[in-house]
Amino acid sequence: MLEKIIQDEDFGGLMKKNIQDLIILFFEKEQNFGILCKIEEISFNPELPEDINSEFRPLTLFFLAGYTFETARIEDGYLIFEAGFGSDNFGSIVSVPLLSIIQVIVDETPVLINLAVQTQREEKTTKTDESGVKNSMASFLSNPENSKFLK
Repeated sequence: MLEKIIQDEDFGGLMKKNIQDLIILFFEKEQNFGILCKIEEISFNPELPEDINSEFRPLTLFFLAGYTFETARIEDGYLIFEAGFGSDNFGSIVSVPLLSIIQVIVDETPVLINLAVQTQREEKTTKTDESGVKNSMASFLSNPENSKFLK
């Protein structure tokens, strides 16, 4: 029964909304937080050098504080932030699909655990056409409270 629920598209949508709402609350409250996420689903721009990339484990913890927290935003189902990696502080923009976030952590305590299993079918349905993105952005921008999340 649990397997059926965690693979359910509606359950995944609910988890994605909960993750997004919680992160937005932390932005509003200026609360630093960590995310434990699946590294294979994360993208880096520019790509990280192999010596840095090879150090990541399948589940990796990122802590958003200071500059990293200040640059963080949610956009099109992704948590996006800038971070420095390695001894040379190699800068990269990190894009994390919200459903790749397994835990959201504050003060070493998980405050959200995501059990949703993202399926290929769901990945296809998350792709939107251009008009859907424009309508979503227009709706987001119509709320003056959201302007502080745009950089």
